[in-house]
This record gives sequence, structure tokens and C-alpha cells, in this order.
Amino acid sequence: MNYLKEQTRKQFFGNCGVGLGTLALNQLLGTYSQAKHIPKIDPSNPMSSRKAPLKAKAKNVIYLFMAGAPSQLELFEHKPKLNELNGKAPPPSLLEGRRFAFLKGNEKLLGSTRKFQRHGQCGMTIGETMPHMSKIVDEVTWLRGMTTDVFNHGPAKLFMNTGFQAPGRPSMGSWVTYGLGSESSNLPGFVVLQSGPRGPRAGNSLWASGFLPTSFQGVPFRGKGDPILYLKSPEGMRRNRERKFYDTIRDLNKIRLEDVGDPEILTRINSYEMAYQMQSSAPELMDLSKESEKTMELYGAKKGEASFANNCILARRLIERGTRFVQLYHSNWDSHGGPGETLDKDFEKVCKDVDQASAALIFDLKQRGLLEDTLVVWGGEFGRTPMGESRKTTGRDHHIDAFTMWMAGAGVKKGYIHGKTDELGFGIIDGKVHVHDLHATILHLLGFDHEQLTYRFQGREFRLTDVHGNIVREILT
Repeated sequence: MNYLKEQTRKQFFGNCGVGLGTLALNQLLGTYSQAKHIPKIDPSNPMSSRKAPLKAKAKNVIYLFMAGAPSQLELFEHKPKLNELNGKAPPPSLLEGRRFAFLKGNEKLLGSTRKFQRHGQCGMTIGETMPHMSKIVDEVTWLRGMTTDVFNHGPAKLFMNTGFQAPGRPSMGSWVTYGLGSESSNLPGFVVLQSGPRGPRAGNSLWASGFLPTSFQGVPFRGKGDPILYLKSPEGMRRNRERKFYDTIRDLNKIRLEDVGDPEILTRINSYEMAYQMQSSAPELMDLSKESEKTMELYGAKKGEASFANNCILARRLIERGTRFVQLYHSNWDSHGGPGETLDKDFEKVCKDVDQASAALIFDLKQRGLLEDTLVVWGGEFGRTPMGESRKTTGRDHHIDAFTMWMAGAGVKKGYIHGKTDELGFGIIDGKVHVHDLHATILHLLGFDHEQLTYRFQGREFRLTDVHGNIVREILT
């Protein structure tokens, strides 16, 4: 009797794909399908590509995250008045009611020693440490009025990546793949690449799926060697034999899934299958030997090295292969003025790390016809203060009230400057864009109403923008 029961269950699952556990799983993964315009997820293939519910301009995202917060006052904001008042005490009204990470209240205004020039038809000012970026000013939208709520690195990175300052919420890439799935069947839909001397503060919480099913979490790839550790087959394991092994594990997991309806079992099934597919697709992805010398020179990349430049090429290759969301983290932009964090030599080095490759990515995507439906985002977790820190070497503290980011590609205006700050670069005069507004705009470009892309958890509907966010329509085409 038990044998017949087991065979019946296997046959039912294999032919129909529906059992009590699967029905429960469908309910778990389909909770957000009750929201307006949101498609239902196929629990047997949660990363299958789905059409956006609204008209979309973008179908992929490459997010260049400058971990540590680049100083807008050295890169994008030329402030002659700040230079004029260098060494003077800031007006008391400027600091009243404000909180900073390290400033004690006796710091002086700090002008920039960098030379600035206006570039392109839009007249965007770019500092001398970003000569390549000055060539793309008419290809991007400049957000000079960015603001955030959180002034310490880890929480601020979480806020910029997840819309909340504490761990536990899904990352933006997870929300996007949750809504759209992926067009790649043999690579993850959400990939994370890292470069620089250290990883970003807050670590893998920045690309975690939070309370969403773990199928939607980011997958970190290494920039050199095996993209993922332990992906290679054991010594002596033939491909056909390994296929049989994965099939057996899958069948056992399906039986368990039918018994308990745990969505994480389905994630495990999909993870095994993706690992098998990536044994061939991932090494091919990482192999830059077929990239032309002209392309390598464009990015300033070198074959066989791990770098931001190489990661930018990998980001383009991932998008070409159907990956939905690629996020590059590069450190260290933390310019307090301590060892390794000075605003002179150390700052110039990190600028050199990313300048050429950031610009090259825009040119390369454009010439391949990929920029039409790929959205590129560049920026850090906050900005830098007009006041210097009281240290032996020059540096600036964290600043949440005004900083600069840029966006390029699908659906955003070219050569458009949005936002303006005061003469000291302290506050925003016009064109304020909050982090929640940025998230709402990105989701809009991908074809989502940010208020409708929700997931029910612990009794309420959650979303990337929490209970905030407005689309920045002025920057849209």
C-alpha cells in the first residue's frame, strides 16, 4: 500500500505538477498577485521572465555603487563661495539641529583644491579627477539634489539598497527580479560584483532577499578565478553522471516539497539546477579572452585581473546573456582624511579606478544598442560635508542633505541636470530627490507602480519604497 501511495504521488507530481504542498506553495509565492497589475509567479520556476504590468522603458539595470560615499564637492559641485570662505567658521544657522557622524561643532569650511570645467551642451561641471566622465555628460541625467535620511555607512548603504536602514528588508535587485524574473536560464537573475580594497559595510545584507523567497537574492561573483567557489565538479565526475545525481536530488526534494510545502525546498531545487547550468555558463562569462583589444582599451581593463574595469565588462556581458540586475560595489570612497582616506592621493586613486570604466560602459552599451533598454545608475550612500574634519590630513564628514548621483539609458533624459544646491553645497535649493523617490523612479522605468509591487509579510504589505516615494517625472523622456 505504501509503495502504491508513493508511486501515485510521484506520478501526480510529475505529470500535473500540482499537489497539496504545491498549492500551498503557490499561495505563499503568489500573495502579491492580489495587488493591482502584478503578475503571478510560477513557483516551479520563480525566475522565469515576466512582462512588466505597465509600459516599461528599461528591462535591465546596472547599478555602479560607489561604496563609502564620493565627495560631490571634489567631483561635480564647483562652489567658488566655499573656496572663498575656506578656513572660516560656517554660519551657526547652518549647523543648528543637524547631526553628523564625526563633526564636533568647531570645524571650519573646506574649499576644494580641484579644478573644474563645464562640459558638453548641458554645461555640467566636472572635477579634474574625472576626465573620462566629462565625455559622457550629455548622455546622462545628473541628480544634484539627492538626499537621504541616514548618516552612517552601514545603515545608509542598507537604506540606499533596500529602502530601510536595518537588515532584513529585500534589496532593490531582489524586488526587481521578484517582479520581472530573469531572461537568463543558465545565469542568476541578480548578480553582485565587487572591487576595491574591501567589501562594502553591511555586507551581504545589501543584496539579500529579506523576507522574499531566497530565489531572488543576489549572487556574488568573484572577479578572478572561479566565479563561485565549489562550482566545479569533483575530480573524476563525468557530466552525464553528475546530471543523474542532480536529477535524483531533485526528485527527493520534490517528494519532500509535496509533504511540507516549504518554499525554501523549491529554492534548493532551483539552486541545484542553476549550479549545474553555471558549471559551463559561468566560466564562459568570465573568460574575457574573446573581448577585442579595442574594448579592453576602452575600459582600461586587463585580461586576467580583478578590477572595477573588468567588472564593468562582465556587467555588460551579463546583461547580454539575460541577467536582469547587476550591481557593482567599489570601495574605498570614505574620505575622512585618515590613513588611506585622504582627499588628495587616496581620492585620486579611487577616481582613477572607476572614471574610465564608468564612461566606457555607457559608450559600449550605446554602440551595441543595449543602452536603449538598460538603466545605469552611479552613486554612493550619501555625500560629503562642506566642512572639513579636524584631522592631520584633509577630509570631509558624511553629509545626507545634498549629494550627486547620475542615471543613464532607458527612459531618462540625456544631458539633463536636475537639482541645485546652495552656494556652499550644504543644502538643496531646487530639484530635491530622496532615496525613496529614486527607487520609485527606477521601478517606474521598469514598468511598475512602486505602490503596487508589494509582498505580504507579518500581516502587512511591504514594498521597496515603504510608505513614501514619488516618481521624478522631470528626468523622464
